Amino acid sequence: MKLNLDSIRNEKAAWEKANVKLPTFDIAAVRERTAAHPEWVHFGAGNIFRGFIGSLNQRLLEKGLVDTGIVACDTFDYEVIEKIYDAHDSLTLNVLLNPDGTTTREVLAGVAEGVKVDFSSAESAAKMRSLFTAQSLKLVSFTITEKGYRLRSPDGEYLPVVASDIKAGPSAPCHVMSIVASLLLERFKANAAPIAVVSMDNCAHNGDKLRESVVEIAHAWVENSFAPSEFLNYIEDEKKVSFPWTMIDKITPRPHPQVRKSLEDDGIEGMEPIITSRKTFIAAFVNAEKPQYLVVEDSFPNGRPQLEESGVVFCDRESVDKCEKMKVTTCLNPLHTAMSMYGCLLGYTLICEEMKDEDIVRLIRTLGYKEGLPVVVDPGIISPKAFIDEVVCERLPNPFMPDDPRRIATDTSQKLGPRFGETIKSYIRKGLSLDSLVAIPMAIAGWLRYLQGTFDDGTPMEVSPDPLKDELMAKVAAGEIRSILSNASIFGLDLTQTSLASRIEGYYERLSAGAGSVRKFLKEELEG
Repeated sequence: MKLNLDSIRNEKAAWEKANVKLPTFDIAAVRERTAAHPEWVHFGAGNIFRGFIGSLNQRLLEKGLVDTGIVACDTFDYEVIEKIYDAHDSLTLNVLLNPDGTTTREVLAGVAEGVKVDFSSAESAAKMRSLFTAQSLKLVSFTITEKGYRLRSPDGEYLPVVASDIKAGPSAPCHVMSIVASLLLERFKANAAPIAVVSMDNCAHNGDKLRESVVEIAHAWVENSFAPSEFLNYIEDEKKVSFPWTMIDKITPRPHPQVRKSLEDDGIEGMEPIITSRKTFIAAFVNAEKPQYLVVEDSFPNGRPQLEESGVVFCDRESVDKCEKMKVTTCLNPLHTAMSMYGCLLGYTLICEEMKDEDIVRLIRTLGYKEGLPVVVDPGIISPKAFIDEVVCERLPNPFMPDDPRRIATDTSQKLGPRFGETIKSYIRKGLSLDSLVAIPMAIAGWLRYLQGTFDDGTPMEVSPDPLKDELMAKVAAGEIRSILSNASIFGLDLTQTSLASRIEGYYERLSAGAGSVRKFLKEELEG
């Protein structure tokens, strides 16, 4: 059978034999109601949205707590909509990978449709304007990665696409932040109905990042007479347009060959992944770990779905901030980045295999328990110690979670500030000695060595995509390490103004001392 509406309607017995749970609600009716009264639009139609956010709405549909689906929009990679959403009737086969080797399989239909957002197309532009002017629309959410919110390059200048959008005005925007600003302007002009604009990306103060970018573009359009000043009053009034903070956590690796084979062995066709021209690696199925966390500031001026019934935690902004800092700066993300750098250098392709490497495990334990926990803020609703225990003892070693360090290594330059810079700043703020830090400078030095593009044995290694990849690799090749360490837009502070820079440089030299030097350095630096 193939993943489409006809198959799940007419071949139910075959799907059940393959241990796949099917939707119990009326999919056609949900899609009709969504078209008439949309309540939830989402930007960023990739795997974490499909497997996590989509499943949250599925739970509500199953319980009869909502009667509309999510409209998934993509501004970055239209092939995802064409080759995944359209080809499979906007269904997703969700595969949860349990630590005991079993899988939980389910067809998700909580997404009503996938939409290509292209304002050069009159049809696409009209579709998006129709969605955003609907008074029924309660929230628009995002999983577009942290770089999706950035308007400027590291030199402080607007990205060319943003500069073009600001100059041209709101009629045909291209950057996702300009698109959102334009659509909010349409809503303001139509009815000024309230709405929540919700970043669900894995970065600090994500709601503020989203708000600041949207408001900055709106200000520019008002100054250039493309929008009335009252529009600013609308988007800056939290009782009209809110930008709640969130903390999200669910490891969602690329579609793995083992999972694909298991599905095909059970008679499910069309599971082969594609790599789009924009380098998105995606398939009809999503494979992910079972643990998942979504903590959301409860600020929804037009109402919201009862997502607490799907396991979402609603609280105040301060609690979200504490949860997010706990995860992003201490208990998971720094560990992920550190082990991905060294894992790639040592030739690992699976995180679970890295967890059998005593040197790498010692590195992340030092990073999390010894260097992170002393400055972590306890959010109260989640225990940092329990969280990191689950990460180190259950989640990362899960042999049935085929996560790849090369995936985690993507966009590392955009992640170093939150994942290491924040802890460094916490040490400085609390008057703690930076000389006590070992794993953090090791992680940064490992990243610099990674940018050489060679394995520990000296053979060529492909460096994962990163917006600063070419620039950084050129600087590393030229030996300009200090100029990288001084870049506060990467680290959140100028590391050359701290005692860490010289140590990182020394570590880097040891890591670059020839074949086998990475392994030798790990062993020597973490002995005892």
